[in-house]
Parts: sequence; structure tokens; C-alpha cells
Amino acid sequence: MKNAAQLQKRLQTLSDINRLRIIHCIGAGEIPVGDIVNATQLSQPLVSHHLKALKTAGIVIARRKGPFVYYRLSSPELLEVLGILSSLVQDAGEESSTDPPLFPCPPWWIKMHEPN
Repeated sequence: MKNAAQLQKRLQTLSDINRLRIIHCIGAGEIPVGDIVNATQLSQPLVSHHLKALKTAGIVIARRKGPFVYYRLSSPELLEVLGILSSLVQDAGEESSTDPPLFPCPPWWIKMHEPN
């Protein structure tokens, strides 16, 4: 049951749209907080709040270099998982936007689910 509780905690942490936007920024590689603020157009205190929650849940890792703090995903595979979840939401017809998905579905998943 401990694993289920850990999964629940991580999924709850991921259920915030601003955190998903931050993960999208970090997905390309290690990035300083200031760049996350610029990319998301969120305030610095709000970004710091969300980064703390992501770090506490073990989703991101922080590294200090001089006066700057850089963040990266603790597991790059998270982007693939989020892409699959995005695909499942689209498939269920719950996403009506014509915007590209925030997290593209991995090619291996698409190939596995192509109609014959």
C-alpha cells in the first residue's frame, strides 16, 4: 500500500495546470527558475511554490550554481507518461482544443495503438 500512497501523492501533485506547464518547460532539460518564470508568465513566488511541491513529491531535482537554482526532471520518462495520458484524454473526446498537446504522445505508444 505504500507504493499506492506514493503514486497518489505524485498524481495529486501533477494535477495542477501550472505544475504541468512548469514540467513542460523543464522537460527540455535543466533550466533556471528565472527562465521558468519567463516561459510560463507566472510570478516568481508562484513558480517557487510549485517547484517546492514538485521537488517534495520527487518529480524534480534542484541544483544550485552560484546565485541560481536549476531544475530538471528526476525521471525524463515522466514526459512519455504525460504524453500517453494526454493521448487518452484526446481519445476519450474530452479535449476539444485544436492546440497541439502540451505533452506529445511517444511514437512507440502511437505505433502500438494504430488500427490494423
